[in-house]
Amino acid sequence: MSRIIAIANQKGGVGKTTTAINLASCLAEAGKKVLTIDLDPQGNMTSGLGVNKNELENTVYELMLDECSIKESMVDTVVDGMKIIPSNVNLAGAEIELLGIEDKEYILKNAVDYVRDDYDFIIIDCPPSLNMLTINAMTTADSVLVPIQCEYYALEGLSQLIHTIDLVQQRLNPELHIDGIVFTMYDVRTNLSNQVVENVRTNLDTKIYDTLIPRNIRLAEAPSHGLPINMYDTKSAGAESYRMLAKEVMERKNV
Repeated sequence: MSRIIAIANQKGGVGKTTTAINLASCLAEAGKKVLTIDLDPQGNMTSGLGVNKNELENTVYELMLDECSIKESMVDTVVDGMKIIPSNVNLAGAEIELLGIEDKEYILKNAVDYVRDDYDFIIIDCPPSLNMLTINAMTTADSVLVPIQCEYYALEGLSQLIHTIDLVQQRLNPELHIDGIVFTMYDVRTNLSNQVVENVRTNLDTKIYDTLIPRNIRLAEAPSHGLPINMYDTKSAGAESYRMLAKEVMERKNV
């Protein structure tokens, strides 16, 4: 049974795309069949997996406007055997173009249903906002994984995200649940990082992954080379952390 995980947090700069890229790559490295979907108009997941986002015939935008099939929208990534449904700036206009379309909340889900059984995992990178694209990701997904940066304002906006997930669950996708929270940009040297982790553990009644993603220069460099961290620097702390996260994700349910 395949699992579809949306990586979401409407707060920018929390390591959302980094987590989507590297979790997907480490799942593929572990022998899983993985499809990635870039739902962010910035297209950072697309370029971070070695795809030139400016030279694409079909993207998730064309897919959602029913101008191509899901198979036609897929392209190869630098990760052997892993495909992506890419994104670029065109997707920014999708919100307006989808107005008036019936069941617009389910456009992505209806497309993904055709290929769902071909994959062990489908990882969706959401935009850093709670809009119709994020809603589409949540109606498609089984669960939402939430990256949180280890900083003072970490909990700000999180309650809004959890409220949105609850609303989607009540009205659009009763199967949706929070997969868990993963802490990013963790700095073992600072008391603040430890305080944030404890604060979230105390205040949130949801699964928190044991793996902490560290602040890591190599992790920050990898996207500019169009490579996930396990290919860019396979022995780095960042690569090891995302392998541990992938292992935890796989252990959550038998896949």
